[in-house]
Amino acid sequence: MSRLETTFARCAEEGRAALVIFLTGGDPSPAVTPSILDAAVAGGADVIELGMPFTDPMADGPAIQQANLRSLGAGTTTAKLLEVARGFRIRHPDTPLVLMGYANPMVRRGPEWFADAAAAAGVDGVICVDIPPEEDASLGPALRARGIDPVRLATPTTDAARLPAVLDQASGFLYYVSVAGITGLQQAAEGSIAAAVGRLKASTDLPVAVGFGIRTPDQAAAVARVADGVVVGSAVVEAIAKAAAAGDDPAPVVQAMVAGLAQAVRAARRELAA
Repeated sequence: MSRLETTFARCAEEGRAALVIFLTGGDPSPAVTPSILDAAVAGGADVIELGMPFTDPMADGPAIQQANLRSLGAGTTTAKLLEVARGFRIRHPDTPLVLMGYANPMVRRGPEWFADAAAAAGVDGVICVDIPPEEDASLGPALRARGIDPVRLATPTTDAARLPAVLDQASGFLYYVSVAGITGLQQAAEGSIAAAVGRLKASTDLPVAVGFGIRTPDQAAAVARVADGVVVGSAVVEAIAKAAAAGDDPAPVVQAMVAGLAQAVRAARRELAA
């Protein structure tokens, strides 16, 4: 089993959702990112999504847009980000690491180059926001050949006619974008998330993780009651930016924030049963 399969299976056996934490690689600098990643794991993150900075992150809201610009301004490159990933894998041999980003940095040197480099760095999965399933051939085969899961995105507008294409050759988990919009600014109603997750799980055995607009422990707990995974990103990115702007070390802030989210996610279904 892959690390993603093992982690989601373990969380299911424990009767809880997995906590997935998104962080923008290289924000506030490539040198600081490793300690932030370590803090997220220490706080209780089950899966790490490491954002690859890009100049035009079209699916992301202001917090992650600004994090991308700060990262690029600090000199982050794809090579430096992969070095960060390699170090993470050495320190955390069992925690899944997923790269999330856009096509340009992933395919500009060829999909085989990127897949080779990601595999060598110990990456478990890749989410490419702007390569639709219909264009899987531009990256998917190279990733699968090296044992990396191409994680697909489903949205509120993914209807029954298109869902089979989204699920075709998807692996790792299915990322459900709970709002039709950009990251960080909106939150879907709990009832609509439950209905969407039920519909998706009727069509796939992959774990379904829900993201976009989940900011607080209470919101994370609500999603954890119905989904296999809960993704929190913008709120953590904002906390990093605030700490860095104040001249503080972001790592302790991240660890405390993730610990609060992890506690809520782990208790969510126990509270529901009670």
